[in-house]
Amino acid sequence: MPRRNLIVIAAVLLAVILVGAFAVSSGMFQPKPTAQVGGPFQLTDQTGKPVSEQILKGKWSVVFFGFTYCPDVCPTTLQVMAQAQERLGPKARDVQFVFVSVDPERDTPAQMANYLSNDAFPKGTIGLTGTPAQVAAAAKAYRVFYEKSGEGADYLINHSTPSYLMNPKGAFDRVIPFGIGPDEVVTQVSAAMREG
Repeated sequence: MPRRNLIVIAAVLLAVILVGAFAVSSGMFQPKPTAQVGGPFQLTDQTGKPVSEQILKGKWSVVFFGFTYCPDVCPTTLQVMAQAQERLGPKARDVQFVFVSVDPERDTPAQMANYLSNDAFPKGTIGLTGTPAQVAAAAKAYRVFYEKSGEGADYLINHSTPSYLMNPKGAFDRVIPFGIGPDEVVTQVSAAMREG
């Protein structure tokens, strides 16, 4: 191969290396930040007391959005979380479960208190509801989708199904997907505690 061709190839390779080094150092290839999950909210707990996002401070919080008339996803999720709570053992003292209603029309504080008294659900679960505007703001902060489906008193709510694990500072840690068993929930929560 003629010497001139070698010089051209070397120059091209050097240019590629320099451009790559510049792109990396300038942040062009940095991973895009993930969407922010969580934020301020003003809701009412099942005792009728106004609360804010401050209730998430001091403990790990598993936050789930659903509604008390839900026929499947919500009771299933709460039952799995109750089993996970039991399997967490002593670590369960540092974890709280928060159930946020996306059905403010029917889910009054009294309805939430009655629903969450079910022995199959996590002990001490905090139930939150509010005005339609307050619920919409909380759902938006957590990037939760929900919409009314059907007419009359027996309508349903289509809604997002994952739970959100928030750290003791009230910041998002990870998604806990719907459909995993209690052992996997324990694995996820325990991993977050170790890493946090």
